[in-house]
Amino acid sequence: MIGNDIVDLALARKESNWKRPGYLDKIFTQNEQLLIATAEDPDIMVWNLWSRKEAAYKIYNRATGVRGYFPLNLVCVYENTNSGSVLCNGYTYYTKTEIVKDKIHTVAVTDKIDFEMVLELGTEITMVKKKGIPFLAEEKTNSLKPVSLSHHGRYRALIGLK
Repeated sequence: MIGNDIVDLALARKESNWKRPGYLDKIFTQNEQLLIATAEDPDIMVWNLWSRKEAAYKIYNRATGVRGYFPLNLVCVYENTNSGSVLCNGYTYYTKTEIVKDKIHTVAVTDKIDFEMVLELGTEITMVKKKGIPFLAEEKTNSLKPVSLSHHGRYRALIGLK
């Protein structure tokens, strides 16, 4: 399975005040908060970790059908700026994060080998949603393929697996 999240950093800086008292406690574990506090650029670290949690949540929601807001249950295991994993209620999701100019994009998968099969799909793709979860309708096989859609500010990403 696959999930992704994208953050428009310019918009996040403008619309979010993550430095307000108590905000980090609601979203990030103590270890994650330590990563933020000691980061060269704490702002980038906040959105890097957030993007990983969101991408993993999309897989968790698809796999379990559980919807909700529980960012503290999504625990980032930070390897480096571009890779790591997210643990959630007994599941492990692997993440790859790319930071380019004013954008952070994270892809999450259930098996590391799936990174080799990630496809960026064009914005002209027509999706079908079932219970709020996006799929690509395959006309040739008359089947539905899981995809992940993310958008924030100026950016949009639609990905699937080969």
